[in-house]
Amino acid sequence: MSDRFQKLAQFFSEAIAVGDIPGAHLTILYRDERFEWTGGYRDRAAGLAIDADTLFRLASMTKMVTSVAAMTFVENGRLDLGDPVSRYLPELADLKVGVTKRDASGTSLVLEPTHRPMTIQDLLRHTSGLTYGQFSDSLVQQAYREAGMSAHEQTREDILAKLSTLPLAFQPGTTFEYGMSTDVLGWVLEKIADRDLEEIVSRTVTAPLGMTSSWFRPPQLRLGNLAQPQIDPVTGEIPILGSRNFYEAGWLSGGHGLFSTAQDFGRFAAMLRGRGTLQGARILSPRTFGFMVSNHLPPDVSFGPDIASLGPLAPTPAAGQGFGLGFAVRMEAGRNTLPGSVGDFFWSGLSGTYCWIDPTQELAGMILMQSPNRRDHYRSVLRRLVYAALD
Repeated sequence: MSDRFQKLAQFFSEAIAVGDIPGAHLTILYRDERFEWTGGYRDRAAGLAIDADTLFRLASMTKMVTSVAAMTFVENGRLDLGDPVSRYLPELADLKVGVTKRDASGTSLVLEPTHRPMTIQDLLRHTSGLTYGQFSDSLVQQAYREAGMSAHEQTREDILAKLSTLPLAFQPGTTFEYGMSTDVLGWVLEKIADRDLEEIVSRTVTAPLGMTSSWFRPPQLRLGNLAQPQIDPVTGEIPILGSRNFYEAGWLSGGHGLFSTAQDFGRFAAMLRGRGTLQGARILSPRTFGFMVSNHLPPDVSFGPDIASLGPLAPTPAAGQGFGLGFAVRMEAGRNTLPGSVGDFFWSGLSGTYCWIDPTQELAGMILMQSPNRRDHYRSVLRRLVYAALD
């Protein structure tokens, strides 16, 4: 264990001791040094400590894994970034864009035709026009909520049938809007391979990397290993984690449905630092990987109204960042409030998960915790303490 990162252990131990978070796992890879620290509880109420078998809900860090799996299809000639999504999912062939109109009588949603088809690249960089239904009161998001888009009991076919009638929030290719793009990407892969996403991700990513405890549907015997959030002292309630019961869902979410252990996801982070390769297991070529972590947003791209809420994680010019194929990418120094280097890339999850890679510093860092209400604070502290410890 590297001595230079001992302040991390001290800081997070104190956070657990005072009850701010139930527990956490940290992994930092820096040049030839490796720092790992685990502390606290997977279930504070039951007094159960985090151990090597603890499963964390990766939440939206799942998107990184699904995106890497998709790029293996690109490398193998089975998928092209310019392909229209409707080539694989014909249910999405005739979508309309919902435009809010205001007049003296109030607001209404007018449907307009798309200017061009939604593409695979749009899914990977979140410019598809798809959205989520829980982050704003826009008329399109209201329509998503009314359609019950987040219900777990429905199947892939149920959701696609709903998407075929729901309006897009924006014209494809024009606006970065965080939403169901990576879920739809996962269904594209399922259609191409004629397998479910569990098997696709296993064959292309997790099995080659030796990630033996990463699943969309963990075995029944492992469900007792799930890390749990603790009661929020402000609200007196246990925070709801969106993927809490996704192992029971009728569909596999490429956007937020994966569960993993610290050791497993540490191997994925090490592969990212290795530009697609870990210990001889080559998942992607360095060229393909470099292509993934380049900015793919158009120069005139707009941003959905909720993106500013991401703060220093936002892939916006104001934050000095763009977005590649599954990862936010730092494009400019001196804009972001978090330390880092031009070219670093990352993504995170609602549950409190976060992983970033800084190629300039030969650095990979990750935190796994199940503390959604404190995620922003501890991601920020983690990066500040890590960079303060570097040469």
